[in-house]
Amino acid sequence: MLEVRHLTKRYQSIAAVDDVSFTIRPGQILGYLGPNGSGKSTTVKALTGLVEPTSGEILFNGVDVRKDMVAFKHALGYVPEEAHLYPHLTGREYLQLTGRLRGMPAGLLEEKADGFLRLFGLQEARYSLIGSYSKGMRQKVLISAALLHNPDVLIFDEPFSGLDVTAAEVFKLVLRSLASEGKLILYSSHVLEVVEKVCSEVVILRKGKVVAQDTITKLRDLLTLPSLEDVFRQLAEQDDSEQIAGEMISLMRA
Repeated sequence: MLEVRHLTKRYQSIAAVDDVSFTIRPGQILGYLGPNGSGKSTTVKALTGLVEPTSGEILFNGVDVRKDMVAFKHALGYVPEEAHLYPHLTGREYLQLTGRLRGMPAGLLEEKADGFLRLFGLQEARYSLIGSYSKGMRQKVLISAALLHNPDVLIFDEPFSGLDVTAAEVFKLVLRSLASEGKLILYSSHVLEVVEKVCSEVVILRKGKVVAQDTITKLRDLLTLPSLEDVFRQLAEQDDSEQIAGEMISLMRA
């Protein structure tokens, strides 16, 4: 189980994340939602050890991850929002590097790296430099690197970014299969249609605070709204979208 307790991250006097708490249980895909600037990315960076929380705890199986962040990272697979990869490496070399850093046996690593590249349709590009890859190809390498060592905890930040339709459908099936195996999955995204299909529960942020946390069905019923998009709009959006869109059109025509 992964527990986040009263997590707060301040940058000087500004709280990017303000007293956030949630739990991810084995087999659960938790959707983590909010508009830009709501604190999603800061939470993810705190969970992955990229930023130090101002206060609060992150517990994995009851143990504070900061006591042994290296051990926690060995149990963690992470797909960041931006595909920052080493452009001078090939796709295969990047997966080899990732696997070696995880301490994977050489033979198993080679088999898995080639297998992921083949299944993602990157076999012909496996010896090409990542600098020549499209956004979607880089995203496939990132997902492969996250799954390579069979981690218990998976954190996905906009994982479908740049993926083609076929790869996206495959990845949805992979997510469901991973959940059925008892993996703990945090899924942060703006694509509400996908969240509604794959997540069992959602946390919605606004200005660094949790404004809702429940199953999608219960939130829809509670607010008597037909879709997750409508729930999100009512709870998280700070402005009138239709008014802003109208003003943009007026400005274009001026």
